Amino acid sequence: MKNIFLLMLLTFFSTSLLAENYFCKKDLEVLPILQGGRVKPLFVHASETIKNLTGKSTVGDYSAVEAYCLLSLNAMGLVNDLKLEARIDHVDLMKFLGLAKDQHFISYEELINREEEIKLEARKPTENQSYKNAIGKLYDNIFFYKQIKSGDNWLLAANNNGILDWQPLTVYLTEAKVIAQKALTPNDPFLPVLLRSKQDFDKFNGNEKYELELFYAKAGLAAWALSLSLIALATLVLFKNFNITLSLAAISALVQMVLIGLRVTISGRAPITNMYETVLFSGFGSLSLALVLGHLKKEKLFVYMGLAYNVCTLMMLNFANGMLTATISPLVPVLRDNFWLSTHVTTVILSYGALALSWILANTVLIKRKFGSITKKDELMYSDIIYTTLKWGTTMLAAGVILGGVWADYSWGRFWGWDPKETWSLIVLCVYMAILHGRYTSWIRPNRFITITAGAFLSVMMAWFGVNYILATGLHSYGFSEGGAVFLGSFFILQITLLVLTRNYQKESLA
Repeated sequence: MKNIFLLMLLTFFSTSLLAENYFCKKDLEVLPILQGGRVKPLFVHASETIKNLTGKSTVGDYSAVEAYCLLSLNAMGLVNDLKLEARIDHVDLMKFLGLAKDQHFISYEELINREEEIKLEARKPTENQSYKNAIGKLYDNIFFYKQIKSGDNWLLAANNNGILDWQPLTVYLTEAKVIAQKALTPNDPFLPVLLRSKQDFDKFNGNEKYELELFYAKAGLAAWALSLSLIALATLVLFKNFNITLSLAAISALVQMVLIGLRVTISGRAPITNMYETVLFSGFGSLSLALVLGHLKKEKLFVYMGLAYNVCTLMMLNFANGMLTATISPLVPVLRDNFWLSTHVTTVILSYGALALSWILANTVLIKRKFGSITKKDELMYSDIIYTTLKWGTTMLAAGVILGGVWADYSWGRFWGWDPKETWSLIVLCVYMAILHGRYTSWIRPNRFITITAGAFLSVMMAWFGVNYILATGLHSYGFSEGGAVFLGSFFILQITLLVLTRNYQKESLA
């Protein structure tokens, strides 16, 4: 019987083009799929899968859904020409695989042939944690690729005598179902059978949540927010009417609030559990704080600072896809306490956003006084504004560190353990407390205050990104994606270069 069914499939799918036309349609993107411990639409699962395996959103002319579907057809004996290539960026991993410096892709078929070699390499003890993570991820992707081609990765909902059952594609798409459907729709019996799984799931659980996630995945709210913030920055320069800028900034903040609200609704938790979410929430928090401070202080400069930093974070969300992933995944047990997650982590990330405002303005002043012109009066005004944001950021950071200690005592039985993230958070707090104290007591001279503030943000970046992307160790490494060392190194180089270039100003001021 199985051979008859395969023959029927081969009759329909004599080529990969027919497979696409009769089976692998975009209509499948709305199917609810059980993967990663939760139900999500096939569009989301396929997009995340193809992105994770190849580093790209599409495969040639095929969308992620079509490519994922075509790969799954291999399990039914339907061979097609679709081949995926893994993107390799880690230098040591490229050397291990024998890739040239400009060669970043290798086919999964070749990786499968070297699977045992990669497995042994992944198990070797090494002090290079980033390399260990990179080769471990590659080995996991090989297994994932094979699982897709076997059809076991595609889990569909089925009504099994009044019980909702999840079945892989090869089990769900039976000969009996296709023959029965062929009598109703002879030209296309396969698609209606697959779409029936959606009807079965909806009867048990409804469709509101996973269809909401489909809307969220397709809406591109991060791109809309970036466009609005960029236009708002442009209007700040081009138009004298500040209300235009203020309106666009408020709309951008509203769009980001909707984006965050959708993630909270879909995941059922605070939106600060991975690096993508912390960057998103930091940018939104800084813009919101800047709008509030700008209103209270009647100062437009706060809005400029908030928009500038917001653009930086949104650029990362839209273009740093290799470093940040928007995937919503189940949490490790210790992170499932929504109270502590919503207080400790939120407070720390908001503090980073507030400190980023001071960093934006400090660098703006450095550039203006080196390559443009700035009066002493304006510089003193800028210093006061920077001082205001530093007070807000340092206060929130201190609260976040204390809350983190209480959570650590609750979860791990100790208030402080000198974990890398804990240590660097304390370093950041000490750095900014010293700056605040130095500014208040005139220990830090006014002409050095701005330079020191610009450089101090390097400590924030180390605590925020460096612990995960460079050290890649410690109890706080869960929930964050790996990689990004090039980004962080580039940031450090650019900031230090700017500090060196503007150093002459300090000498002239002291003379």
